[in-house]
Order: sequence, then structure tokens, then C-alpha cells
Amino acid sequence: MSAGVREPLIVTIGHVRAAGLCVHGTRTWFTRHGLDFSAFLRKGIDAQTLLATGDAMAQRVVEHARQQAMRQERA
Repeated sequence: MSAGVREPLIVTIGHVRAAGLCVHGTRTWFTRHGLDFSAFLRKGIDAQTLLATGDAMAQRVVEHARQQAMRQERA
């Protein structure tokens, strides 16, 4: 893993699905937290925005996205 500056981690609906969460529940979660679900589907969302909610679901999905990014860096 490099010590350089990293781009922001963008979480996508693919990360949500791969983490074992459902799209319908995610839509409800976005609404509850005042986040734009349609924009998320189109372009993803910055991991820090999700983590700022303090929600365990957000932490789970962000951790999955980080692990996937680390695997891709090694490949």
C-alpha cells in the first residue's frame, strides 16, 4: 500500500449489494439520513459522508468498499 495521497473513496450501490444489504432498505436509510439516493445510484457517494452519519450500516459498507479497493491495488 502506498503512502501517497489517495483519491476519496466512492461507495456505490455495488458495494451495498456486495456487503449483503438490500437496495430497498438502503433507499429508506438514505431518506432517513437526508441523503440523495438517486444521486447515489448515478455516481456513488463519498465514504466520509456515509461515515459522518455514525451509523453501523454505513461503517459496514465503507469497510467493504475499502477492502475491495485494497484488493484492487494489490492486483
